[in-house]
Amino acid sequence: MIVRKFTLAALLSLFAAAAQADGVVQKLMTPADKARLEKYGATRKEAIQEAKAGLAREVAILDAIVSKKPVSFADFDMTGAWQCRTVKAGGIGELVVYDWFRCRVSDDGSGWMLEKLSGSQRTKGRFYTDGDTRLIYLGSGFVAGEKPTAYGKGPDTDQVGFAFRTGRSEWRIEFPAPYYESKLDILEFRR
Repeated sequence: MIVRKFTLAALLSLFAAAAQADGVVQKLMTPADKARLEKYGATRKEAIQEAKAGLAREVAILDAIVSKKPVSFADFDMTGAWQCRTVKAGGIGELVVYDWFRCRVSDDGSGWMLEKLSGSQRTKGRFYTDGDTRLIYLGSGFVAGEKPTAYGKGPDTDQVGFAFRTGRSEWRIEFPAPYYESKLDILEFRR
């Protein structure tokens, strides 16, 4: 049993290293999105500081979300139905916390694919390994009723973010400097 767990952990580590080493995500990512991820820490800090001026109830929700430390994706099956909500921090409004909507993650054999299924603002995209506790999400934002475009079709639809697992059945994506409205969007997921 221990040998099996060790072997699985070693294979997952090897897969993660291979995904990083071949640079697939770096080849796919636009220069603008690479720049957004490079400035992630500073953008996140500034957005959260601005958000502190929001409504106390919403600030408490944001604090609870961002205080959760990342844990390993190694034994996590992301596939299936999820509840998801968007939190917009900084920018035009200090802080907005939306209601819960429906999202789904599937695996098409090439990796995890996300689709936000309800609400007016939607996203559809794919995850790429960036380490044991972080994934990169490349997606396309669109409005309900429209057909999503492929990632890389333009800054008004391209989305990039870091995904973090934060518990047994919860995770989030943080989108630094999204094209519209805020300085940081957080898409939070729970079963």
